Amino acid sequence: MNNSTQTYRMLIDGRLVESTSTIPVVNPATETQLALAPDCSDEQLESAISAARKAFPDWRGLGIEARRSLIQQMAPRIEAHVPELSRLMTLEQGKTLAAAGREFDSTLRFMRGLATLDLPEEINEDTETRLSVTRRVPIGVVAALSPWNYPVLLSWWKVVPALLAGNTVILKPSPLTPLTVLRIAELMVDLLPPGVLNVLSGGDHLGPKLTAHPSVDKISFTGSTPTGRRIMQSASSTLKRVTLELGGNDAAIVLPDADIDLVVPQIFWSAFTNSGQVCVASKRVYIHEDHYDAFAKKFVAFAKTVKVGDGLLPDTQMGPLQNRLQYEAVRH
Repeated sequence: MNNSTQTYRMLIDGRLVESTSTIPVVNPATETQLALAPDCSDEQLESAISAARKAFPDWRGLGIEARRSLIQQMAPRIEAHVPELSRLMTLEQGKTLAAAGREFDSTLRFMRGLATLDLPEEINEDTETRLSVTRRVPIGVVAALSPWNYPVLLSWWKVVPALLAGNTVILKPSPLTPLTVLRIAELMVDLLPPGVLNVLSGGDHLGPKLTAHPSVDKISFTGSTPTGRRIMQSASSTLKRVTLELGGNDAAIVLPDADIDLVVPQIFWSAFTNSGQVCVASKRVYIHEDHYDAFAKKFVAFAKTVKVGDGLLPDTQMGPLQNRLQYEAVRH
């Protein structure tokens, strides 16, 4: 597939649609334009939200077993296209082909596992005078905003539980990595009833309009802390329910009895897996003074053995940072 000439479309109300404007998607290994993705218009956003709202009562009314049966067909459709999708992910995200394959392995495993979950009723009290039951009921229209570091895994982590619970979903991938998610949406076009799953792409204007929209009932967002603050602020006017998975500041600790030769590669990859673009990556290392000099020397030596380059090349162990802004942030 020639990505530069491939037409990518959004999924709205059961149909694949183009947009009159586009956003460029850049290959981070070459910093050249890889493809053009649709830039969702205000009218298309309204159509997607209206479709999700209209589809909600019937989807909720299907019941969990009927929803489960449809959702369980999603993973095989992705699985049949993993080589193509992995290559596309590497081209737009930068991670190695092996890492892209691992992301799809994890995605498929989670999709299949999440689809088996139940929504049991919990009887809190049942006496002659009082009955208290907790039921988990769908909320409505869920806006799922996924990031560029794990664009597929963190999309379907959100989509599958929301759909299983009886919600309808509007999925918006990062404008930096929309292509693989849009391609998967194309594979799903005839699977679910129209409006149940909508997939939109667009520039920086799209997220704020989606999260502030009064017809969106819940927001699930994975991304930076500053953006999370803005989402919470925009959601407050309509008291939307919000789930935020933001950045971390995780530590690794090297104790006096540590085997330095063993832990150096472990800590290196805990910090630099996915080129360090992981919310739970080790960002601080506390080293006992007895080990500090030896650890530092061996850590630097190990780092010099790691091959950084284009993720499509077979000997690459670490791909580039995904975008220029992230690169500049790391440099400074």
